[in-house]
Amino acid sequence: MEKSRDPKELEYYWNQWREQSGKPLREPYIEYVKISNLAAEMNDFKDAAEMKLVEYDTENFEQEIYAMWASLKPLYQELHTYVRTKLSQQYGVKVVNTTGPIPAHVLGDMWGESWENLGDILRPFPNKPTLNITNEMIRQNWTPRKIFEKADEFFQSMGLQPMPKSFWDSSILERPGDGREMNCEASAWDFLDGEDFRIKQCTEINQEDFIAANHEMGQIQYFLHYKNLPHLYRGGANPGFHEAVSDVVSLSVETATYFQRLGLLSDHVNVEDEETNINILFETALKKIAFLPYAYLVDRFRWDVFSGRADLRNMNCHWWRLRHEIQGVSPPEKRSYADFDPGSKFHVANDEEFIKYFTALIYEFQFLKSLCQDSGNYVPGDPKKPLHRCNLYGSMEAGDKLKEMMTLGASKPWRDAMKTITGERELDTTAFKEYFQPLENWLKKENKRAGAKVEWGPFDMKKVCTLAPASGGNGLKSTWILIVAFLSAYVGRP
Repeated sequence: MEKSRDPKELEYYWNQWREQSGKPLREPYIEYVKISNLAAEMNDFKDAAEMKLVEYDTENFEQEIYAMWASLKPLYQELHTYVRTKLSQQYGVKVVNTTGPIPAHVLGDMWGESWENLGDILRPFPNKPTLNITNEMIRQNWTPRKIFEKADEFFQSMGLQPMPKSFWDSSILERPGDGREMNCEASAWDFLDGEDFRIKQCTEINQEDFIAANHEMGQIQYFLHYKNLPHLYRGGANPGFHEAVSDVVSLSVETATYFQRLGLLSDHVNVEDEETNINILFETALKKIAFLPYAYLVDRFRWDVFSGRADLRNMNCHWWRLRHEIQGVSPPEKRSYADFDPGSKFHVANDEEFIKYFTALIYEFQFLKSLCQDSGNYVPGDPKKPLHRCNLYGSMEAGDKLKEMMTLGASKPWRDAMKTITGERELDTTAFKEYFQPLENWLKKENKRAGAKVEWGPFDMKKVCTLAPASGGNGLKSTWILIVAFLSAYVGRP
């Protein structure tokens, strides 16, 4: 899905993944929804949707999240329009229509959630530099251990805690060579004894894993700072905070100035050059802006299902309604109520929350703006120090604010924890939009130049998904009712 540019091959694997992973889960998931709602009612919640949001301690949480999405949707639509135009040029209008939604199978991964793997097709200025450091890491013989040592050094430069010896002794930082089968998804672990903290990551020598290492080490930093709290409070202020803390540092790591400091990027790369600047922002947008609607709609789907706003029989068709209306994405072929495409996503199959990734995207840019102002590396209105080029390496001021917030763990409401960094108590998309403002301006000009419509049209259920029969699956019951009625009408007749 990442590397193929053959639409037929991509469609085949897209379909087979859903046939083997999601579809068999449809009936068990329906049963799970019923059991979850029963459990919620027994615990004095209206339904499981309400129960699953209790950690956010926010009235009208769904409405607040929708407002955040509505604020950012125009930015996403500009990116979507540009990407659709480029993909149509790559695959032809029969595969990617220039006015409708984008087919999910050509977006660079199995779910169409993040578009960073399409850089070779989409890059605005192919002849200008980007921040790809993979080849230089390989040339300089970087190792997984060195990747994590440099991540540790970044956090220590901000006055944060070094990794304890036990971390280096017990973590798995590369794939074991003894033939063991293991899940290599990067993850950070707190063993809740105040001493044992580990990362499991089968690290490869590339930029993606370098950023992932910094992200996971950000999780460990949070663990280290709240380790002395009672167990009940050992966690983020809400589920999105852990992700946000990890990602705010990752944003700083993935900057030209830091890569140049590491000797992985030539000093001749001029980030003040407009075209180079757009290339760099665009790469970040394919990970951040593109992910926004998917991060929202996965749990929006579940809230609708658990609350009864979506018909369980037709929940797959409801999934595709949301994919269209929110993300502007369509399936490569018509789907059916009998499929269960959301179940092909691990977080749905394993009942893991997803909205935390959406909230984290908002928090991280709010955190970044405040920390960068304190560090002096960002000055509002100064074109020499824009937010998107801020590098927090060596900023003790930023480190002190992060420490203050992380030490609170979950002992204070999340709005109080946020205030320690930002001085604000509310979710706000202003920083997110400011970060990408130069790119948004460029996208608007480019879309206008191309004569592209910044929309994807209305949803047409008949073309996208076959609904369940009106009987709701009770055809046998209906048949018996008709038989009984027929017999009753004639009983006693000669």
